[in-house]
Amino acid sequence: MAHLPFHLPEKQASFSTDTSPDAPPEGERWSSWDGATRGPKPRPDWVITALGAVDADLGVLKTGKEADVHVLRRWVPGTGRTVTMAAKRYRSGEHRLFHRDSGYLEGRRVRKSREARAMARRTDFGKQMIAGQWAAAEFDALGKLWTLGLPVPYPVQLDESEMLMEFVGGTSGETPVAAPRLVQTRPDPDLLADLFEQARATMLTLAHHGWTHGDLSPYNVLVHDGRLVVIDWPQIVDVIGNPQGFEFLERDATTMATWFVRKGLDVDPGELVADLVAAATARF
Repeated sequence: MAHLPFHLPEKQASFSTDTSPDAPPEGERWSSWDGATRGPKPRPDWVITALGAVDADLGVLKTGKEADVHVLRRWVPGTGRTVTMAAKRYRSGEHRLFHRDSGYLEGRRVRKSREARAMARRTDFGKQMIAGQWAAAEFDALGKLWTLGLPVPYPVQLDESEMLMEFVGGTSGETPVAAPRLVQTRPDPDLLADLFEQARATMLTLAHHGWTHGDLSPYNVLVHDGRLVVIDWPQIVDVIGNPQGFEFLERDATTMATWFVRKGLDVDPGELVADLVAAATARF
């Protein structure tokens, strides 16, 4: 979610080519807000909830193994109200890679034993179940983390396999410009130290609540106006409930601390790991 800059396609789809009576007068589709699972309250002021709103896809922002991220514009015709969002569209069971699913899914509960067996055996049905879990898990995680005040994009809505969330970045004229990934930045010493403290505080809060990101690296942390924003949460790990939980926690901490060390900051990865383990186990 961090290609910089993001360019609109040569021909932006501003008007629907659908001539059916139910097609919107503008955009590609009516807003899907009405039938979707919605993000936590209080919602940011920029979220458009009007049923008369329309959506248009502005193009692909990032492609991945589990999902593609598009830029989507939603507006209310005739009002001037408009918002740019990131649309994360998860791949179906037939088009996803499941080589790393099993470790992350440890400790997640599935109510029906038939579904649990299918997921364990990686049957076609089981893969569909896993795909659905990824989308629901990320949306649920973002809602909880946002409510805790952690630096994550606000999750606007989930409609089947499409999640709409806050677009982190700005604009150049009318063109959306995504915030850079941490790995793409070259912060000065003062900003570098501040960014590390932000990362440390985020990881400590997560650990205090029994979680770790599970795949944390400078590639899925954005930097916007001097503020870190952590993205890509479908694999969020329950540190205690997952048998590999502390391994994921250690890897997240070591990966992040090592990047800051390579950039010249004097931090001890082992000390960060110890602080996170202490925070995760303090409730027990």
